[in-house]
Amino acid sequence: MNNSDLNINFPMGTRFGDHPDDGKYPGRLIIVEGIDGSGKSTQIDLLAKWLTSMGYVTVFTEWNSSPIVRRTTKRGKDQRLLTPMSFSLIHAADFANRVYTQILPALKSGTVVLADRYVFTAFARDAARGVNRDWLRRIYSFAVQPSLALYFKVPLQESIRRIVAGRESIGYYESGQDLDLAPSREESFRTFQQRLLDEYDRLTNEFELVAIDATDTISKQQELVRKYVEPLLPGLMEIHGDSLPEALSSAGLIGRYVRRSGSRRIPETVGGPDG
Repeated sequence: MNNSDLNINFPMGTRFGDHPDDGKYPGRLIIVEGIDGSGKSTQIDLLAKWLTSMGYVTVFTEWNSSPIVRRTTKRGKDQRLLTPMSFSLIHAADFANRVYTQILPALKSGTVVLADRYVFTAFARDAARGVNRDWLRRIYSFAVQPSLALYFKVPLQESIRRIVAGRESIGYYESGQDLDLAPSREESFRTFQQRLLDEYDRLTNEFELVAIDATDTISKQQELVRKYVEPLLPGLMEIHGDSLPEALSSAGLIGRYVRRSGSRRIPETVGGPDG
């Protein structure tokens, strides 16, 4: 049976996009999406530094960041045990942990939450692996809508050029070799990345993601990002003379996040490129 034919017959809520908590909290959730090599992580880092410089309490959360889930994923990758559906369910578990322990508490406190990848990563990657799209939208029905969803769009050839230049090798799952797409890892990677681009084009139309040309200069992209973000800022929590850790502590948020704005990533909670 192909994963695209999976028919799950137990209730999992409505489709993502109609959630009772949408717009309910004073905080703002700003997310970035894009295939590897799109430069989205650079842009969200620059955005975090800008927001912090203006005094806004800003926290960061990223894909596949739960230590337990990361260890499970790594073990499955190392032994090549992960099927498309097991990949999907593991990431859904990690995402649920992020929503309830990181994202919602911060939104309730009125802070800015910056997310490097959100549900659209699952929608794109899992659908590219053949998992049913409607099932994916239902299993993530607990997710709140982001205040702003930015998609950094980069042509396939440019993405591949950036990735090859920045890495010594491309992983088995990252290249989609588990799907038997092509005989060589390089050809499989190209085919899988094109599938991801096709899915992101579909998602951009379905969920009205804000597309940004990721081939433009870093400064011009950041200028555009700030233009979209600025209208969302009035009324958000500000530091008011405290340090960021003090502000987070007073809101009961300290210790919940992968990293604080402007700080180095915490090694044990950083996912790999296909995490």
